[in-house]
Amino acid sequence: MTGAGDAVARLVRDEGTRVLATLVRVTGSVDLAEDAVQDAVVRALETWPRDGVPANPRGWLLVTARHRAVDVARREAKRLGKEAVAMPSIDPHPDPLSVRDDLLRLVFTCCHPALSLEAQVALALRTLGGLSTAEVARGLLVPEATMAKRLTRAKQKIAQARIPYRVPSAEELPSRLAGVASTVYLIFNEGYTGRVSLLSEAVRLARLLVSLMPDEPTALGLLALVLLQDARRPARFLPSGEPVLLSAQDRSLWDASLIKEGVALVGRALRRTPSTPNAYVVQAAIAACHDLAPSYSATDWNAVISWYDVLLSVQDTPVVRLNRAAAVAERDGPAAALALVDALTGLDDYPWWHASRAELLHRLGSASASEALARAEETGLPAVHVRFLDSRISSYRRAD
Repeated sequence: MTGAGDAVARLVRDEGTRVLATLVRVTGSVDLAEDAVQDAVVRALETWPRDGVPANPRGWLLVTARHRAVDVARREAKRLGKEAVAMPSIDPHPDPLSVRDDLLRLVFTCCHPALSLEAQVALALRTLGGLSTAEVARGLLVPEATMAKRLTRAKQKIAQARIPYRVPSAEELPSRLAGVASTVYLIFNEGYTGRVSLLSEAVRLARLLVSLMPDEPTALGLLALVLLQDARRPARFLPSGEPVLLSAQDRSLWDASLIKEGVALVGRALRRTPSTPNAYVVQAAIAACHDLAPSYSATDWNAVISWYDVLLSVQDTPVVRLNRAAAVAERDGPAAALALVDALTGLDDYPWWHASRAELLHRLGSASASEALARAEETGLPAVHVRFLDSRISSYRRAD
């Protein structure tokens, strides 16, 4: 596809999400709206590159999708011997506030707690991310047929459980927003292992949240966190796919513009959480400590560990303590960190716990590093990380 064609495709995808949100409100059906918008998107991709982008692309998509939805609803009513329900007309020039509200409704519908987390992730990618079922399946490493069934069940659950298409009330918002943020961050983490398409979609969804809720610390912190981590993307992997430790990354490859944007967002979010820390904001502050350090050796480990202590005050989990131990290893040495790691419970089936032990034991010159790596592999450590750790441990054994 040409550069102009790519630009049209991006425009269609971005506007398509907003059109879908409005059409779900109008039709009351995610399925019907999705089919109608998909048809409009296909027509846009066929005609816009040839005839030019219309002056009001969102209005064009809205009207085209509504016509399709009306046709489908009439055909279905006729098949069932029912009278077709009149569908409200659509304003082809909706005001920004109504578009924002429609999008917010769709975000919270896709990430409703009545749906399983895997269904939320899949539905968010399909509807908010604009990915096809095949693309979602590839991204989440699930057969396409399985993903199609998962999406169908999720949409049936929305219809059968009468999950409301609305923005949560003020008292519901903190807990519901946390679920939305965790869904987006889970998508980002899936992408962070190397599935770039997922990573890009997570960043796009995080930006969408901030555009919809610009004063919410959770949204600001989430976007700051993913940007500050995504800034390191160009240096995180070798051409062969092998991961590069933070200590060995070429910082000149990091995206300075993303770091600048992320740090500014951290500042905005911290000003909105003067008394009660927000987990995403604190994690973003930790990421900023790494991104702003001119070199690995110049990292302010005291600041990193202090921020982890703040994080533990609102999110005291074994995984957070494991990540804190990694910082302790840099400040106080591997022995101090290993003591903290070995004291953790509930992580026997967590591959990164075993991988952390393998790394620390390797640094201490212990032969037990290989055993820890074997357990990491058994519990599901990605093969690329297994190879990386094995090469480090093997090189140490050869040197010895």
